[in-house]
Amino acid sequence: MAAWTLNEIERLSALSEADRTFQMTEEAFRTFYELTSRPVWLYLARITGDRRLADDLLQEAYYRFLRTTTTFESDDHRRNYLFRIATNLANDHRRRPLIRAVPVEDAEVGPAATESADQAARRIDLTRAMSQLKPRERSLLWLAYAQGASHEEIAARLGLKRSSLKTLLFRARRQLISRLGSTSGKAGRS
Repeated sequence: MAAWTLNEIERLSALSEADRTFQMTEEAFRTFYELTSRPVWLYLARITGDRRLADDLLQEAYYRFLRTTTTFESDDHRRNYLFRIATNLANDHRRRPLIRAVPVEDAEVGPAATESADQAARRIDLTRAMSQLKPRERSLLWLAYAQGASHEEIAARLGLKRSSLKTLLFRARRQLISRLGSTSGKAGRS
C-alpha cells in the first residue's frame, strides 16, 4: 500500500465532511419539500412519461439538492435550482440507451370519475401528442401552461436565455398543435 500524502488526506477529509454537511435544517427541508415535491414530480412525470421514473428522479433531485453547497438568494432561487437539477436528471436519463416505458398519465391529468368520453379522448390525444414532442418542448409547455411559471422562472429552471424563450415556446406550441392535428385526424379516419 502506497503512503498517503498530506494533500490526499486533506482532500479525503474534505470529501467526508462535505458528505455530512447539509444547507437546510430538517424543518426547513420538510417545508420546502411539502411546497415543491408535487409540482416537481408532476413535471418529471410529464416530461419523462413514466411515473416510476419520476419517483426515482424526484428522490435523486432532492438528494443532489441537499448535497449542494450553493448559497440561495431566495426561495424562488432555491426552487429554480431544484427544477434545474430535475431537468438535468431527466435529460441524463433520456440520453442513456434504455428501453422506454409506455407513457403513463399522472394523477392530476389522469381520468376523473366524471369525465365524459369526449374529454377522455381529448386527454388521450394530448398525452400522445406530448409524448411525441422533444423533451425540451414538453418541459417548456408543461412549465408554462400546466404550472403557470413565468418566462423568468422557466428560463431559470431550464437554464435557457429569457430572450429565446418566447421563440422556443412558440415553436413548441406549433409542434404540439401539429401533433394534435395528426392525432385527431387519425382518430377521425378510424
